[in-house]
Amino acid sequence: MDLTGRVALITGASQGIGKACALALAEAGADVALGARNLYNLQCVAKDVEDLGRKALVLGLDVAQLESVTEAVARTVQAWGKIDILVNNAGVTKDNLIMRMKPEDWESVLRTNLDGAYYSIRAVLPGMVKQRYGRIVNVASVVAQTGNPGQANYIASKAGLIGLTKAVAAEVASRNITVNAVSPGFIDTAMTAKLSEAIKQKLMSLIPLGRMGTDREVAGAVRFLASDEAGYITGHVLNVNGGMHMA
Repeated sequence: MDLTGRVALITGASQGIGKACALALAEAGADVALGARNLYNLQCVAKDVEDLGRKALVLGLDVAQLESVTEAVARTVQAWGKIDILVNNAGVTKDNLIMRMKPEDWESVLRTNLDGAYYSIRAVLPGMVKQRYGRIVNVASVVAQTGNPGQANYIASKAGLIGLTKAVAAEVASRNITVNAVSPGFIDTAMTAKLSEAIKQKLMSLIPLGRMGTDREVAGAVRFLASDEAGYITGHVLNVNGGMHMA
């Protein structure tokens, strides 16, 4: 999976899956633009990318703000002339039962997780269409496929992201642009670290492989879909969930 000469933009790149994706793409030869709100963490990821011999660009980015996304894409193109790969990874959770969920928590999660992906795709597509090449990978979630109590806003956003993936894939396939989603199960990240031990054990009983996944395993799937080896795959949801959901 050689990505030499490719330029990738990754949202939510400051930690967890986003950081792992940045390193995986850099290892394959891509230069990486790193977008997130935490600039200190981004600088640390950028150093790791550069230690791999690739270029890194740090972008203060809030995907919930159209202007911020537009500026990040413009800065990347200005620096490197193009964007070949977009990884929409930025995401937040604000969990609660639907009857207790505040409208602002619903709107905040949808705006970051779904609107942010729309803003990013819309911003990079003109360049991809012009160069007749692009790889867009959206990071969804297993709960978008199975449901989960207390996460109506998060699940709605990730299910919407899967629908967005399929719609855009159909629109841009003729321009040699593929659009796919990776759907992680329960991955050992800062987000899942907040779960109690009892909940973790319950989750283990639902996973045939009997363990949480790693961010590197998700990043491997992203790297594959971003490569030329996946050139005949589009509109697909690649499950990385240890067998928790089989479809």
